[in-house]
Amino acid sequence: MSVKPLSYYRERYIRFQPSPFCPGCGNGIILNCFVRAVDELGIPQKQILCVSGIGCSAWIPSPNFRGDTLHTTHGRAIAFATGAKVYNPDLYTVVFTGDGDGAGIGGNHLIHAARRNIDITVILVNNLSYAMTGGQIAPTTLHGLRTTTSPYGNPEHPFDLVKLVAAAGATYVARWTTYHVVELTRSIEEALQHRGFSFIEVLSQCPTQQRRLFGFRDPMRRLPSRILEMFAESTYIRGRPQRESYLYALPRGEPDEALKAVEDALKGLEASARLVDHISYGRVVRVDSEDLEAVSERLSHLSAVERLVDALEGKIELGVFVREHRPEFTESLRMLIERAGGMR
Repeated sequence: MSVKPLSYYRERYIRFQPSPFCPGCGNGIILNCFVRAVDELGIPQKQILCVSGIGCSAWIPSPNFRGDTLHTTHGRAIAFATGAKVYNPDLYTVVFTGDGDGAGIGGNHLIHAARRNIDITVILVNNLSYAMTGGQIAPTTLHGLRTTTSPYGNPEHPFDLVKLVAAAGATYVARWTTYHVVELTRSIEEALQHRGFSFIEVLSQCPTQQRRLFGFRDPMRRLPSRILEMFAESTYIRGRPQRESYLYALPRGEPDEALKAVEDALKGLEASARLVDHISYGRVVRVDSEDLEAVSERLSHLSAVERLVDALEGKIELGVFVREHRPEFTESLRMLIERAGGMR
């Protein structure tokens, strides 16, 4: 991947205007990755159509991207993109959507576009809630998280979007986060070159709403980096060797008190402990050591520790999950039209 100054991408691909995004939003990172992928592939901007619905993610291309954009109604971006692709199959048609817009209100369009294997790329930004409209429960909100419509915790379980879309028939499926910018950029390149329905879920930070979701009380300026650190801590990349010489101690009470109890219990061992944010378990104590058996023996009876979990438990898997080929929708449709015309 070539490295060029940010000013190059901004002047070539971005319309100059005030940002519509909240401070610390991950959408700017995703836009950055997208234009870098386009530039790396050398795709002329006139050959790209970006389609978006309603929500924070809709502003990634519209009106930021210096090219053709179609800003549509809530939940209907994939339907509009399908029509545009059928009319002009030579366009690189890219949908930017959110978890509420694309998996909630537009969920039916998502699974049927995957089933048809139409040659569009869907980049779904997952910030775990209906962020723009106030932070309500979305189909991706994790069980137990607090939102404006679940102030005591979400009673529902979320979609695993990569499994959903893969089961529906998508032929390229990936998941990354806004922390994994190099992998995300390369994945967008692969999706744009893939012939068929390609889907990339991007777990993204939203300090405005995730402050409530995860119970963070830091100043707003600290939240973006804290959430990105949480993404790094709470994920692993499939197929990549994992360092598993650590475990997590889940606090029974206050995390600071649990950390002190853990540090006292570990005296005499070659081990270190620190507080980290875990997307599934909240604020936990991470213990690094080459002798986890001895660590577990010391910590398993602590009253300040609810339980111990291993390195990968509760983490989100990242990577490319599906990469295959089967007949593409617009090609099949064109052959059908030709066959029907020959029968007149």
